[in-house]
Amino acid sequence: MKSSNNIVIRLLMSSQWRIFRHFILFVFILSISASFVNYEPDLAASVSPLLKYGGMFFYVFLFLVTSYFNIYILTPKFLLKNKWGFYFCALSGLVVLMLISILLFQNFTFYVDEIEEDKYYGNIHYLTGIINLISGSQVFFLIFAGTSTMVVFKHWILDVQQSEELKSTTLQMELKLLENQINPHFLFNMLNNANIMIKKDPDVAIHIIGKLEEMLDYLVNESVQNKVFLNDEVLFLSDYLELEKIRRDYFNYTVSKDGDLDNIQIAPLLFITFVENAVKHNQDSRSASYVHILFKIIEDTLIFTCVNSIPQKISHTKQVGGIGLNNIKRRLDLLYDGNYFLEQTKTNITYTVNLKLKL
Repeated sequence: MKSSNNIVIRLLMSSQWRIFRHFILFVFILSISASFVNYEPDLAASVSPLLKYGGMFFYVFLFLVTSYFNIYILTPKFLLKNKWGFYFCALSGLVVLMLISILLFQNFTFYVDEIEEDKYYGNIHYLTGIINLISGSQVFFLIFAGTSTMVVFKHWILDVQQSEELKSTTLQMELKLLENQINPHFLFNMLNNANIMIKKDPDVAIHIIGKLEEMLDYLVNESVQNKVFLNDEVLFLSDYLELEKIRRDYFNYTVSKDGDLDNIQIAPLLFITFVENAVKHNQDSRSASYVHILFKIIEDTLIFTCVNSIPQKISHTKQVGGIGLNNIKRRLDLLYDGNYFLEQTKTNITYTVNLKLKL
């Protein structure tokens, strides 16, 4: 069904099929015109071929002009602007003009034989004329209804496409904005760490700057992509935690992997906010603190677990994620809508984030 719908949409919308669309309309009008010329077999047989083909040309010309007038003038100016009353009044007037033109044309061409006059202008003829008038009006309205429907349907498709393009553009802009909010915050923290260690231990500071250079390279070159390899993201997080370990005396971390992470791709910088938050809220100058990270693949699901310790002196307070966690939740909604599960739990001594992504 989807394939057939795409064919219909291409037929209606593609400029490559424009000539074909006009050709279909011409063939349809030609068939209607032929039925008008031959609607009375006896009369059609009595006229000359030249007159018959002249009548065919008249009908084709009349139907084409009025059809295109409806397509390019009446429908865009009235129907698409919800001016229904103006549209139907104008359409009714157009039909009346067509009927008058056809009656005048027939009277001055087909009904010129005085011998046949009684035959065609008797009571039966008037009854037949009324019937033909009604049927002709119905045919005209059907022609205009069909062409107007195609124009309205094409306009609706354009509106849907523009709406989808606008939605996609808006989402991409929002994603970029959220990423830009994450990156400066992260870079500020890293540069502050390097500045602190330069004052304490220049050798360690050189090591920090080297690690920071690798991370900046990742941020500049890889994180701008729509997708990055999961192993690169894991390495990025490991470097971040290594820098934190260098800066702090009582800090430990682990980064574990379970399952085949090769060739798995995800959105960039998807986990750094959770890790930053874990580091930020487990700082304890009196006792050991830790952050444990686990990446696990189960079938087509990626499970990310981040557990951090909570210092006893603040264990009674509520851990606040701030703008970083709000941003990552919004990014998850945009990137994995309906295909992720996020759970955050807190005890007196630990804070745990569990994130499941459908790959």
